Amino acid sequence: MYAVIESGGKQYRVSVGDVIRVEKLPDVAGASVALDRVLMVADGPAVQFGTPTVATTVTATVRGHGRGEKIRVFKTRRRKHYRKHAGHRQHYTEIEITAIGAAGQAPVAAEG
Repeated sequence: MYAVIESGGKQYRVSVGDVIRVEKLPDVAGASVALDRVLMVADGPAVQFGTPTVATTVTATVRGHGRGEKIRVFKTRRRKHYRKHAGHRQHYTEIEITAIGAAGQAPVAAEG
């Protein structure tokens, strides 16, 4: 079973037990997060597509926060002696998917 969720303007294909990095969330480490922007759910041959979302919730646990790799930005104009340096490090939240469940059904929890 897997689902396609949307978080921070990006889409992720997740299944129970996956650890992913999403745009920074305001929750603290160890908190449980319900992701309700579920675009698709697939369980074997049964596939549900949302218009735009499915009435399903994906539950995750926040593992921690961090900052990504530094991106170097360098701008220059030829023959004008114009050079500009900048850098950027994006904040992220690392989450672990614990359950994929429908709204009216019991969620499928991680085994083990």
